[in-house]
Amino acid sequence: MTKVSVILTAFNEEKYIKKAITSVLNQTIADFELIIVNDGSTDSTLEIINEFEDNRITLISQENIGPGASRNKALKIAKGEYVMYLDGDDWFSEDALEISYGEAKQKDTDITFFQMINYDETTHKTYQNDWFDLTSFDESFENRVFAPEETPGSLFDLSVGVCQKIYKTSFLKRIDAKFPEGIFFEDMPFFYYVYLKSERISIIKRHLYFRRKHDESITHVVDEKFLDTVRAGQILIDIFIENGWYDTYKFDLLAYKINGPRFALRDIEEKCKVPLYNLIKKDYEQ
Repeated sequence: MTKVSVILTAFNEEKYIKKAITSVLNQTIADFELIIVNDGSTDSTLEIINEFEDNRITLISQENIGPGASRNKALKIAKGEYVMYLDGDDWFSEDALEISYGEAKQKDTDITFFQMINYDETTHKTYQNDWFDLTSFDESFENRVFAPEETPGSLFDLSVGVCQKIYKTSFLKRIDAKFPEGIFFEDMPFFYYVYLKSERISIIKRHLYFRRKHDESITHVVDEKFLDTVRAGQILIDIFIENGWYDTYKFDLLAYKINGPRFALRDIEEKCKVPLYNLIKKDYEQ
């Protein structure tokens, strides 16, 4: 069996996709597959992808269906023992797969976290933050396996980014893990479902992933995409209720659900303020 399936989704990433793909093909281990989903790009993303000739690449090129549906489609065909995710404007360190796979395999984890480091496209400098440095996990979590029940107080302080973890494929398929489709911020409901279903978790305090900050990135521009913070929160509440987790986490869960749209409302473009306010109001009334 292939060790790792890397799932890379891309929509109009002509400026960055070459570096993303190269960072996978140049890994220090060779036993992986790279599943690239070109999600309806209208620029030269597909042409750049097709320049690569490597039998470890599987290409899915489709009409635009969004990141959640694209990742779900790729996961269905993943053959790797473990799965990792990569965004089209980011890249891995050259030893990311070797280190993360080695840790996950050796400890037999369902999920293993690793650190991310931010790269500023404007200044060309890297910088760290607590969120991606996994500071919610103190030294007592290092070099061991733990369960989600050991982190109740810090559950909503954890990074939900799907690209910051390596996942056991059989585990994801056993729990029928799926990203919400048709919305942005799909990482968040996916993460909490997968995290609370897991039994064996570990962390790696090393920066294995470079997260590019640029003017066009989804999280940088606070526009109509942030209307989806309301729907993502609704899906999250449903997941907690359906799985019997609601009563345990109710106070922190509701605070987390409220704060996402609240912060979005503060920062969103002026033309989107009233539509977002109306969505929040309707959600609260329900």
